[in-house]
Amino acid sequence: MSAEISPLIEGWPQYLTAALLVMMRLGSLMVFAPVFSSAAVAPRLKAGFVIAMTVLLAPAVAVIPGARATLDMTAVLGELGVGLVFGLSLSLMNEALTFAGALLGMEFSFSLVNLLDPNSKVETPVLGQMLGWLGILVVIGSGLDRTLLAAIVRSFRVVPVGHAAVQAKTGAALVMMGSGIFMAGLQLAAPVIAAALTVEVTIALISRLSPQLPAMVVSVPLKTLVSYCVLIGSLALWPAWIERHFTALLDAAGKLMVTP
Repeated sequence: MSAEISPLIEGWPQYLTAALLVMMRLGSLMVFAPVFSSAAVAPRLKAGFVIAMTVLLAPAVAVIPGARATLDMTAVLGELGVGLVFGLSLSLMNEALTFAGALLGMEFSFSLVNLLDPNSKVETPVLGQMLGWLGILVVIGSGLDRTLLAAIVRSFRVVPVGHAAVQAKTGAALVMMGSGIFMAGLQLAAPVIAAALTVEVTIALISRLSPQLPAMVVSVPLKTLVSYCVLIGSLALWPAWIERHFTALLDAAGKLMVTP
């Protein structure tokens, strides 16, 4: 029995160092990742979850071939960088939904109706918050949160602890991914925008033919009603879009991980 326990006792500094590096990678993921970064989740629960995951993963991570369990500045920055890359990449989906909500708010005449977002601590459009909660429900309901955890666990095999590095091209790639927020939000809001524009053009043509028609009084409620109908009809396609983009962003984050 002592012969089996002695290697574990002698190697405990390596396991402890690996556990600290694992905790840094998981902890940085919690800063921006959807669902896990929500202010609705108590900080104690987040800390307990990170500690529990660290206890489970550290023994396996420490013995991965090529792992360098050394607590230096390069290793610390590399582990923090991996978690932040995953979190920032996936947070772009929430930003796309918020931008789509802002576009929809203008079509619904809700451009001045804003609420305080408890996550970002800034005022966001009311439809943006609704779509953000829809995205969270889709992520949880389809099990994408478990997919994210599986991806971060696999990252320890792709990039062992102590070998991660954040290069300049990683930041440039994140900026390019961030520019896709506007296109993604426009794609989501395009059906409603097209329907509202059609209503406005139709009422404008009718008002030219019949000047007695109160165009300003009729256009706003009619445009809102048509926009609601189109939005309700298009919501059936949103879960598939959210799942597809979440997976694409997760794959893109995995490709950004590099080793020196």
